[in-house]
Amino acid sequence: MELILLQRIEKLGKLGDIVNVRPGYARNFLLPKKVALRATKENIARFEKEKEGLENLNLKHKEEAEDLAKRLEGTMIVLIRQASEGGQLYGSVNARDIADAIKQGHVSKGNVKIEHPIKTIGIHNVRIQLHPEVTITVSVNVGMSEDEAKAQAKMLEHMTASSQGEKVQ
Repeated sequence: MELILLQRIEKLGKLGDIVNVRPGYARNFLLPKKVALRATKENIARFEKEKEGLENLNLKHKEEAEDLAKRLEGTMIVLIRQASEGGQLYGSVNARDIADAIKQGHVSKGNVKIEHPIKTIGIHNVRIQLHPEVTITVSVNVGMSEDEAKAQAKMLEHMTASSQGEKVQ
């Protein structure tokens, strides 16, 4: 099924591209989210008329996302969870937990991209996709207590400094 993309979609294309996708992906994901239009003659003509407005809107959203990214870059989120003595969590940390902990109105659980489930105590890196073209990485510090989380953060700081050849006291 041929579609016109109304925004950049990772691993598919950018604004204005005409792409060929499977019907289920178009029907169940792209069309309901209004990120694509069917590539009919009427829609192509309509898109050409609205293209400049869409590009300006996309640029505005991208600038807002970059501003938020600057504020969030290097952030360490601390989450306190119950765990066994071996460091295994009773449950896991999910995207909603991370989005709630960030406390920024523009970050939802859909923006949080967790590569592997977080099921252990420690510091984990998580991608936050604020815009199709703006992605940042934040650290999630999972501990059984505030003191343990602080100790983990200090250990990470020490390891980072020593790997860069700095003298740490």
